[in-house]
Amino acid sequence: MSHDGVGPRAVMRSVAFLTAGALAVPLLSGCGSADEAGKPLARQDIAPAGRAQVAEGGTLRWAVDTVPETFNTFQSDADATTTRVAQAVLPSMYRLDATGRPQRDSDYLESAKVVDTEPRQVVLYKLNQQAVWSDGREIGAADFAAQWRALSGKDSAYWTARNAGYERIEKIERGANDLEVRVTFKRTYADWRSLFSPLYPKDVMGTPDAFNDGARRKLKVTAGPFVVKKVDRKNDRVRLTRNTRWWGRPAKLSEIVLTAVPRDERASALAAGEIDLAEIDPAAAQRVDGAANGTAGPLAGPGSGRTAAKALRSWALAHGSDEDTAEDEVEARTELRKAIAKWEVQQKALRDFEVRRSLEPAYTQLALNGADGLLADERVRRAVARALDRRELAKVVLKPLGLPAEPVGSHLALAGQDAYADNSGALGGQDTAEARALLADAGWVPGGPVKKEEKSEEAAGSEGKKAGGSKGKGKGRDSDDDSADGDGTYVVGGDDKGRNARRSDDDGRQLAQDGKQFKQVHGGAPGAYAPKGTAAPAAAPAKALAKDGKALSLRFVLPSGPGSEPLAAVAARITRMLAKVGIGTDVTKVSDESYFKDHIASGQYDLALYSWPGSAFPATDARPIYAKPVPAADGSLNVEQNYTRVGTDQVDHLFEQAVSTLDEGEKRSLIRKADSRIWAAAGSIPLYQRPQLTAVRKSVVNAGAFGFQTPVYEDMGFLKKGVTKGAKASASPSGK
Repeated sequence: MSHDGVGPRAVMRSVAFLTAGALAVPLLSGCGSADEAGKPLARQDIAPAGRAQVAEGGTLRWAVDTVPETFNTFQSDADATTTRVAQAVLPSMYRLDATGRPQRDSDYLESAKVVDTEPRQVVLYKLNQQAVWSDGREIGAADFAAQWRALSGKDSAYWTARNAGYERIEKIERGANDLEVRVTFKRTYADWRSLFSPLYPKDVMGTPDAFNDGARRKLKVTAGPFVVKKVDRKNDRVRLTRNTRWWGRPAKLSEIVLTAVPRDERASALAAGEIDLAEIDPAAAQRVDGAANGTAGPLAGPGSGRTAAKALRSWALAHGSDEDTAEDEVEARTELRKAIAKWEVQQKALRDFEVRRSLEPAYTQLALNGADGLLADERVRRAVARALDRRELAKVVLKPLGLPAEPVGSHLALAGQDAYADNSGALGGQDTAEARALLADAGWVPGGPVKKEEKSEEAAGSEGKKAGGSKGKGKGRDSDDDSADGDGTYVVGGDDKGRNARRSDDDGRQLAQDGKQFKQVHGGAPGAYAPKGTAAPAAAPAKALAKDGKALSLRFVLPSGPGSEPLAAVAARITRMLAKVGIGTDVTKVSDESYFKDHIASGQYDLALYSWPGSAFPATDARPIYAKPVPAADGSLNVEQNYTRVGTDQVDHLFEQAVSTLDEGEKRSLIRKADSRIWAAAGSIPLYQRPQLTAVRKSVVNAGAFGFQTPVYEDMGFLKKGVTKGAKASASPSGK
């Protein structure tokens, strides 16, 4: 997956009150109107076209991360491709629109409403009379009941990963006729629209064996515009073809082929004509963009605009003429020419593609592990948060991509969604003085002796490496961050000679230390010197802090795989921001496979960057992410999905209130109040909405960067010959 943020493979969206004094919190009313939700920061980018403009037939080859291990979205190893297939072949009573709000899908559901609230909440579903499974059987109450029983949590023989909402159902009955389904709840459930999306046939949900194994490798019975025709695990492909029993608008495409392609190989696969659509990382997006204007050669740096030919000439001039070149250099130049020739062929092929941009319905956060260690102190967590300029961090990732660089203001919703409101004021914005005051109140003072600690066995895991390449074997600051006196005791802040000697700022300048040259890489006056004793600039790191003989240094764990560059850039900025208030960081990079399982989920970190998806149902789906951890029977801590281990009783109570009210305004207010309290606890700091970059063949319409909206598979296709893309559509591509 993209490493703009990292989330668990199967995303199941699904500390006491702050004390007085330094931790006083502003009034957290959480009230406000729906208008605060605003609009999505970026519109979806799918090249919309009316169905009359879309050609009949064709195969869309779509790159995905994996051929899924299971096609059952309710199992723990379900992944994004599982969801992609389910959206195309299974019923969903509600789907998300472009603003991230649930909308009834009229292909399956004529109506759904709460018909009783006393003594129990009752929802009556009236199904589309044409809705049938691919085997010809009507979709009905038996399917709803089988899914409820499987997901209710009552029968442990079902290997379910989530049951949120289903456990609140008391019974499911046939209504006045076969097209009506009555669902009675034993406890009021505000997010009832989240249920039965997707809906599986009773053949899958009816028995534990069918649930656990029957839908893992294939889906025999479906009910969408497409069916699963073939799963080719040898060649990593899933083939979806038109459903001949589909009663809705016929699919324009004859088939969709989902092919597993590693993220770092997708640009080459596009150029080779192997795929038509692929989510890509910023580097690949730059390459596709560069193909249109002849820039971004293989030796050209980001934004340099150097062509491959110019790069080759520069290399030749730098290494002398052929007569003066050694044999191995000649071979190297030959290989370089071949590589450039291959690159230019690929760039020419990439002119048939374009990058469609939006913001993914997910946000990247800085997680602060509050279970133990230095961040168990709320004041230190709040100081970390107050040291951050979140707008600047958003710009690092989003501005170069031409996307709105706005920080996310909520843990529980994204701009445009009904529950969204910027509640970050409950914690406060960037304030260096306040951050330092919080640290001082917690007993962290500048300077002072720090006891030298014995290095432990790789504090961040067996695969951890320091950012500089050395093994991560200690919890404290890197040895070049602090200086040691003659007896080996580290004196924090006593000597900064080594601290910045190898650190570069944004425009490539080397920081001046002890009269060394201030090197200008991108222009300016070369040869400038900063004489020894020159006052440091205002943005220079503050003296490191110490307490009880221990330096204030936090373990910052990052992934190291392909696509992790944006996270590394954000982490570098965060490190500098924290240094300004005296907080040190010990950055450790680990493999992608190890990152979440061995570090985030197990709590082996102080700081980490990973993502959570937005949800149309935060009262249900976000609760396990922010629930207060509780001791388990075996003495361990049950954190559910709260990997920061920070939670409060009041947040739990607000979630329960929100999920138990049918008043939409009251629910929205309660969600916003909960979000304010989550901000105040400073367990996680939302930074920016993730970029969504999709390379798409220019002739493909109604597909690309979908943003919030559930894709409309039956409207995807290739533009008819002679039709100009962008012409006025005769019908909305997303209308149902």
